[in-house]
Amino acid sequence: MAEELKDKIYDYLANHYYLNLATVSPQGSPMAHTVAYVSENAVVYLATNKETRKVQNIMNNPHVAYTVDEDDPDWFDMQALQVEGKASIVTDENELREFGEIMMAKFPLVADMPPDPDTVMIKIVPEVIYYLDYSVEFGHREKVDL
Repeated sequence: MAEELKDKIYDYLANHYYLNLATVSPQGSPMAHTVAYVSENAVVYLATNKETRKVQNIMNNPHVAYTVDEDDPDWFDMQALQVEGKASIVTDENELREFGEIMMAKFPLVADMPPDPDTVMIKIVPEVIYYLDYSVEFGHREKVDL
């Protein structure tokens, strides 16, 4: 069952485009950021400017959380992910290249964008994922520890 659930999670991540990332400021204030992402199994990658608040927050505290969901008005069909993990800035050249390939496959418009030296890649490795599926039962949630 755990492998089947992991496959559902990987598929859900692969077939959605945006997540809502929660970080914590150095002053302890929570912040939410909507960002486009790509995934490789349960690991998520995103690109952003190195001067953004999310990067500064992650450099101060790598613990993050995010949700991926859809705007379905029928509560009884809702599916979503709630994820807790650790974020880091990607510096490995091979990983950056792989990330770029995944990004261009999911978002072809990226290939036409000029390179930006101020862009950094963030990698989020999940520690726990909750898969919500209210079509099973209202409030149904399954947990996967990674």
